[in-house]
Amino acid sequence: MSIRSLNNGRPIGALRSEGQWKSPPDAVLGTHPEPETTTSKETLLRESPKATQRLKSMGAETLVNNGEAKAPLILGLQPAALIDHVARVDWSLLHRIPGERGGSIPVEFKELEHILSELKKHILTSVDDPSPMKTMAGGSVANTIRGLSSGFGVNSGMIGAYGDDEQGQLFVSNMNFTGVNISRLRKKTGPTAQCVCLVDAYGNRTMRPCLSTAVKVQGDELTKDDFSGSKWLVMRYGIFNLEVTQAAIRFAKQEGLSVSIDLASFEMVRNFREPLLKLLESGEIDLCFANEDEATELLRGEANASPEAALEYLSKYCQWAVVTLGANGCIAKHAQEVVRVPAIGETKAVDATGAGDLFAGGFLYGLVKGLSLEECCKVGSCSGGAVIRSLGGEVTPENWQWMYKQMQIKGLPLPDIRN
Repeated sequence: MSIRSLNNGRPIGALRSEGQWKSPPDAVLGTHPEPETTTSKETLLRESPKATQRLKSMGAETLVNNGEAKAPLILGLQPAALIDHVARVDWSLLHRIPGERGGSIPVEFKELEHILSELKKHILTSVDDPSPMKTMAGGSVANTIRGLSSGFGVNSGMIGAYGDDEQGQLFVSNMNFTGVNISRLRKKTGPTAQCVCLVDAYGNRTMRPCLSTAVKVQGDELTKDDFSGSKWLVMRYGIFNLEVTQAAIRFAKQEGLSVSIDLASFEMVRNFREPLLKLLESGEIDLCFANEDEATELLRGEANASPEAALEYLSKYCQWAVVTLGANGCIAKHAQEVVRVPAIGETKAVDATGAGDLFAGGFLYGLVKGLSLEECCKVGSCSGGAVIRSLGGEVTPENWQWMYKQMQIKGLPLPDIRN
């Protein structure tokens, strides 16, 4: 899920329908640079000050398993570890790949390879961004959990599986060095999932994940020990992960965890709406995040399919319901309280990748800190605004500092950690 912000007065959105898109301005085409990989020792030390402090005390070459002694407060279920290839590209490439711009449609490995090869001809360069392509650990849940750990100092962990390949090691290294508890990640024989994130000149992103052959954790592999001692389970809706999602919910409820779910994408809601409605109406989802496009798809065919109507629907079954409205902020409901919080105004939009994921992280931080509904939304607005200031779904140290400043201005309690 993504939120939209402003880019020189123009609305951006990671998930838009075709008719809402604007043509980008002329941009300078450049040659394809080597992608920046965010898991080298030097890059990790630069991009994660929390990791810097820890690594200095124990030696930067040591791969540690963070927080094994204490169960994570917040657990993220991402059945398949995922590597994101995020690139700024010109408009013409988006016309040449199948599917709607702004969405997320699975592709086979050959199509993934084809898109990656085409990037060389379509990379956008910018004086403000010397690295128009980055490779990093990705996935909606991973973005949320990494942000909670590295930016908010919340003890967080991941459940999932990664392959015995370079991409798998990349994922594990990135999550570990940013403070995430990786003890619940399973290593399996096979490839790790990958995703191409194509970002246009406005910051809109189009995603093409390759998941079909990737290793992933199965429902019958989960145990109650994976969940024991934690307080929250964070998930993303996906029809191909429905079995493991349902198994995780069962264990979570047995162990007393609250469950949060993100509606993933407007295509996922549109194409697999009935199983989603059944899941939501089970009453086992405590917190639901949707963006405006997902909310519209959720109530497609109803007389009133507005974001407000979607919020009312979600709040019937979830304790907390949140619908992000991009440049118009967000609306949220808990019990009988409804709040509308404007988007943070002071930000520059480079890439919408991870905006909704980091919004969710900020909101969850607010919940575990006991903040009010309005304050939770404000923190989410700050963290969502922070990630869109640079390429990819990982917040840079400079943008964490920007977020802390925004939180301070709004009178919000700052995290104990100071990146």
